Amino acid sequence: MPAISRLVSTQDVLPADSNALLVGRLSVPEVGPALVAVHGDRLVDITSAGPTMSDLLDREDVPGAVREALGSGAQSWSVAEVLRASMAGEAAAATLLAPFDLSAVKAAGVTFAKSMVERVIEEHARGDLAAAEGIRKRLGPVIENATSVVPGSEEAARIKESMVAEGLWSQYLEVGIGPDPEIFSKAQVLSSVGFGAHIGVLERSTWNNPEPEVVLAVNSRGQAVGATLGNDVNLRDFEGRSALLLTEAKDNNASSSMGPFIRVFDEGFTLSDLRDTSVRMSIHGEDGFTLSAVSRVSEMSRTFEELISHAWGSHHQYPDGFALYTGTMFAPTEDRDVPGDGFTHHRGDQVLIHSEALGTLANTVTTSEDAAPWTFGIREFMANLAARGVLK
Repeated sequence: MPAISRLVSTQDVLPADSNALLVGRLSVPEVGPALVAVHGDRLVDITSAGPTMSDLLDREDVPGAVREALGSGAQSWSVAEVLRASMAGEAAAATLLAPFDLSAVKAAGVTFAKSMVERVIEEHARGDLAAAEGIRKRLGPVIENATSVVPGSEEAARIKESMVAEGLWSQYLEVGIGPDPEIFSKAQVLSSVGFGAHIGVLERSTWNNPEPEVVLAVNSRGQAVGATLGNDVNLRDFEGRSALLLTEAKDNNASSSMGPFIRVFDEGFTLSDLRDTSVRMSIHGEDGFTLSAVSRVSEMSRTFEELISHAWGSHHQYPDGFALYTGTMFAPTEDRDVPGDGFTHHRGDQVLIHSEALGTLANTVTTSEDAAPWTFGIREFMANLAARGVLK
């Protein structure tokens, strides 16, 4: 099977727009995490604009702060070399980290109609992959009727009332077309992995999949100041058995991947432009299996602003800002192993998530038990910054 480096070129990893303002985090051997920005074919250290990504994203003028730091003549690294080392997992070289540090990692669920249909089927199957196909055929056409309404509208309320009467209501239909979206905590601060890293699914999970998504970078004032790509790795068998298992289904070692960089909103790329983008995903298995899909952001049932308002406001604040996964329409039903059993991950799967506006996020699937342990937490991060003298 081809390695990630054969599937992704340096050109693929960066957005098509050469003027994109990109910031990220780099693990520098013998130093620690550094803030960087893409400048031509170099990654330039802009830690002076931080010292944390949360600090940078909270600046009044993020684009201005980045451009000012780019002119400081600080240390730099070759983009191509960093990407190569990241894909190869070279611990002795500078490699990309997830682009967020102190920000909370939140996620919105069931924001696409197709995803909503599959979640209802999961629930009725009670996490049984083999039973899902029959339920899909029986309930799919009925549930599809609810996918075209505006969430929280009077029409949505009428559909809910009729489906309750028929015994077809679901917690996923509630958050899909009801007044309140699903907003949950996806991962712990500093636990997400970045471009080239392994992503993890629990060893005992038998039905799971990637969830390619747009991730918003939101500051402490509730303002979206940039965006990146994310993989909200999901265990369908766990969540299907019970919604109370959501944390076990979502928050595991290496189950949150983001990157490669945050594209900062500026005069050339805005939140409105983000709505016109598409997210493509492909899976390449060691068994020769391949799968591809496309999500159009414009097909989301709720706006970015609506999702942010349910996460942040007078009811809830985030003094260090937050990353917000905005939902996926990807819930694969293609058979992989046994006819009728649909898709689930195998170890060694290469997962590529691409957007012309945001670049490419590439990861390799392993188990959460075998993925690199998460050991670098907030205490060690603060101690590292203090020892380097970059805290003010």
